[in-house]
Amino acid sequence: MNKHELQVAALKNGTVIDHIPSEKLFDVVSLLGLQQMSNNITIGFNLKSEKLGSKGIIKIADKFFCDEEINRIAVVAPNVKLNIIRNYEVVEKRRVVLPDELHGIVKCGNLKCITNNEPMPTFFHAIDKERCVLKCHYCEKEQARENLEIIKEE
Repeated sequence: MNKHELQVAALKNGTVIDHIPSEKLFDVVSLLGLQQMSNNITIGFNLKSEKLGSKGIIKIADKFFCDEEINRIAVVAPNVKLNIIRNYEVVEKRRVVLPDELHGIVKCGNLKCITNNEPMPTFFHAIDKERCVLKCHYCEKEQARENLEIIKEE
């Protein structure tokens, strides 16, 4: 694809999060706390994608995320691609991977779990990274990606 065909403007320095399933785009925005940032952010929604049919893309100027921040989005969008841009060039490409542990991102599905009854953050262990199966550290309930509920920022 040449530069004349880009669906979203080029970025001088920053991060491009690509191949986000369209239906998960706004979950990713929320997980990364983008609505609180003052950086220039471009969000593309329902863009054509040969792999996904339609996809979302997020370009964030002058922002470089740490692995912990980015790996949070693997919970909702497992095959996202991350491009680090410096001086209009892609200097690094990474695939997002589910971290071994997740803190305060996902709600436990067990209503009796202490995290649903006391003011404390959730804590999960990833026991199957391919299928995104998480196990609550406190009550040991296992949950698969399709049953996960993301904790929304207040």
